Amino acid sequence: MKVGVDQRLCLSSGQCVLAAVDVFDQRDYDGVVILRDPDPPESAVAGVRAAAAGCPALAIRIEE
Repeated sequence: MKVGVDQRLCLSSGQCVLAAVDVFDQRDYDGVVILRDPDPPESAVAGVRAAAAGCPALAIRIEE
């Protein structure tokens, strides 16, 4: 799995961080998503999928 984010679309809701804290973070000054791990381990896959599904801006991309 490869993960990508579009920071221009991000609404800073933080749902991605709640779902997969090891993969996503947020910038301190505006809360925009930061991708910590574009190639997450198998143990994080369910959280990444939940993050993508829960993103209100659809700013997370997943490639299989």
